[in-house]
Amino acid sequence: MELTKDDRTLHERPPAPSPARRAAPWLVALGLVLTAFNLRPAISALGPVLAEVRDDLGMGGTVAGLLTSVPPLCFAVFGVAAPRLARRFGPAAVVLAGLAAVALGLALRSFAGNTAVFLATTALSLAGIAVGNVLMPVLVLRYFPDRVGSVTGLYSMAFALGAAGAAGLTIPFTEAAGGNWRNGLAVWAATAALALLPWLAVLAPARRRADGAVPAAPRPAREAQAAPPRMIRSRTAWALAGFFGLQATAAYITLGWAPQIFRDAGVSAGTAGLLLAVIMGLGAPLGFVLPRIATRLRHQGPLVLVLGGCGLAGYAGLWLAPAGGAWLWAVLLGIANCAFPVALTMIGMRARTPAGVARLSAFAQSTGYLLCVPGPLLVGTLNDMTGGWHVPLAFMTVLMLAQIAVGMAAGRDRCVEDGD
Repeated sequence: MELTKDDRTLHERPPAPSPARRAAPWLVALGLVLTAFNLRPAISALGPVLAEVRDDLGMGGTVAGLLTSVPPLCFAVFGVAAPRLARRFGPAAVVLAGLAAVALGLALRSFAGNTAVFLATTALSLAGIAVGNVLMPVLVLRYFPDRVGSVTGLYSMAFALGAAGAAGLTIPFTEAAGGNWRNGLAVWAATAALALLPWLAVLAPARRRADGAVPAAPRPAREAQAAPPRMIRSRTAWALAGFFGLQATAAYITLGWAPQIFRDAGVSAGTAGLLLAVIMGLGAPLGFVLPRIATRLRHQGPLVLVLGGCGLAGYAGLWLAPAGGAWLWAVLLGIANCAFPVALTMIGMRARTPAGVARLSAFAQSTGYLLCVPGPLLVGTLNDMTGGWHVPLAFMTVLMLAQIAVGMAAGRDRCVEDGD
C-alpha cells in the first residue's frame, strides 16, 4: 500500500507530543459519530413525507416503489471506488468529501421541481453515503486499532440514532416549518454540514504542519510491505459479503414492509409508525454494546445465531399473531436488525491492515448491497400475488436461515490475508 503524505511524515519524523495531538483522537471520534449520524437520514426521512413528495412532483407509483431499492444499488455502485480514493487522498479526506456530497444533495433535493431532479440529487447524497459506509471501518482501524469494538459501537449507536431520529422527527420539523415537506427534508442537509467541522479540523494543513495533530495509521512500515489481499479469492470475504447482504436485505424489508404488515393486521397507522421507531431505535443501545461483545469472541458465530434466532421468532410472531403481540415482535425484529453493527465489526476484524480493511469493506458492502436490491421488491411482489403476508414471511424466513449460515462462516477467527 502506498503511504499517504501523513503516513510518510510520521514515519520519517515522529511528532512531539502536544495537547493538540492528545486531543486529536477524540476529534476523530467526534467526526466518526457525526458522520455515522448522517449516513441514513437521506433514506429514513423520506418515508414519512413520501406521499406529499409524490403529490407535489407528480411521481408515479413505480418510481416511488423503486426508491426502496435505489439506496442499496447506489451503495454497491459508488462504494467500489472508496478504497482507490482513500489510497489517493486519505480516508478522512474522502469521508469529508462524501459528507459534503450528502449535504449538497439533500439541500438541492429540497428545491427539486420534478422527479428527475429529485432522483439525481438523492443519488448524489447516496454516493456520499456509500463512501462513508465503506471507509468508517477503515478509519476505526486506522486511528483506534486497540479499540475497534468500542469505537465501532459508538458510531453504530449514532448510526441508529440518525436513522430513527430522521424517521421520527421529519414530520414535526415539517409542521414546525409551515407544513412544507421541502423544509422538513432540508433540516438533514444542515446536520450533514455540521458533521464536516471535525474533519476540517482534523485535516487542517496548518495544524498538521504545526504539531502533527492528526494521528497517523499505526505500523506504517507494515502497511507499506503488506500486499493488499484479493477479495474475490477469499472464502472469508465471500462469507462476509453474503452475511452483510442478507442482513441488509432483512433490514430493508423490515424498514419498508413491517408497518404495512402491522396495518394490514388492524394496527393503526400511528401505532405502526411507533412500532417501526422501536425496531429502529433498538439499534442505538444494542449497536453500542454488540460490537464490544463481538471483539471479545474468537468466533462471532454464536452472536450471529442469537440475532438470527430473534429474527426468526419475530417472523413467526408476525405469521401467528401480528397485532396481538405487535410490540414483542417489534422488539425481536429490532434486535435482529442489530446484525448490522456486528457485520461492521467483523469487517474490521477479518483483515490485519487498513489497506486490507478498505478492500474488504468495499467488497463486502458493494457485493452485499447488490444482493440486497431484489429482496424488498420480491416481498412486495409476493404480497401482491398472494394477497397476504404468509408467503412473504416464509421467504423472509428462508433468507434469515441463509443469513445465519453464512454469518457462522464469516465469524470464524480468520483474516483475508490468510488466503482462506
